[in-house]
Amino acid sequence: MSKSSEATVLGKISYTNAWPVFHYFDSEKLTHPVEVVTEVPAVLNKRIHEGTLDLSAMSSFAYGLESERLLILPDVSVSSRGEVKSILLFSKKKIEEIDGGTIALTNTSATSVNLLKILMMKFYEINPQYVTVEPDLSSMMEVADAALLIGDHAIRASWTDHGYYVYDLGERWYHFTNQSMTFAVWAVSADYAEDNSEIVQEITNAFKASKTRSLEELTPVVEAAEQQIGGTKSYWYDYFQNLCYDFGENELQGLQLYFRYAHELGLMAHEVRLDLWNENKLIRVTE
Repeated sequence: MSKSSEATVLGKISYTNAWPVFHYFDSEKLTHPVEVVTEVPAVLNKRIHEGTLDLSAMSSFAYGLESERLLILPDVSVSSRGEVKSILLFSKKKIEEIDGGTIALTNTSATSVNLLKILMMKFYEINPQYVTVEPDLSSMMEVADAALLIGDHAIRASWTDHGYYVYDLGERWYHFTNQSMTFAVWAVSADYAEDNSEIVQEITNAFKASKTRSLEELTPVVEAAEQQIGGTKSYWYDYFQNLCYDFGENELQGLQLYFRYAHELGLMAHEVRLDLWNENKLIRVTE
């Protein structure tokens, strides 16, 4: 059924890493009503799974779980080619020495948790135990040898005088694979897109325009981050300019590799096919 008379329910990631895609996105200027739901990735992922969001930014891993009924929107993502600066493993010991130890995981993002497990199993060939706790570095380190933090929690923790080893998972992935890593994609329900292609196109265009304008006029985004999260302007300029907000061939190849490893290692029950949406047709991606 078309939702031409109903509001489109759209999920917005609350973390700063997605801000450039949303900063100049104004749902009030769209021709179709849009209800924006702002949450951490885990909540948006759950709502996508439940079918209570039509379109959303979401963890890449969560997309993989639902890939048979979702389409990736073109040209927008949160990716890195090397350091991501906000997906960080804090450790009491060198990473090679964690084998048999315990890692405390954040409970807010599936992509980063499974990226860590891929790195541990595939490249470091170690097998730590995992516990999932609230994202607070001090309390995590009370129960574990290392702690994974993401997003603003990781950023704030990186500014403290903690004394731990710190590993950037984006850098570690690039070190071992020479590939980009895509942490979040924008996806739409295939059923919704089929019935509402004009709405999806308008929203997609608005995201792309916001991304482009943000990177051209970054100061307002930087000032908002400095005011709400802390830190310095120079930190935030470096942070946002370091990330990649495109979803092109590099990001596609890196995400395909991530999903292939996730399936090989038993983290994803099925192989993931990446299906992209555009205005005219479904773009089916094959390796």
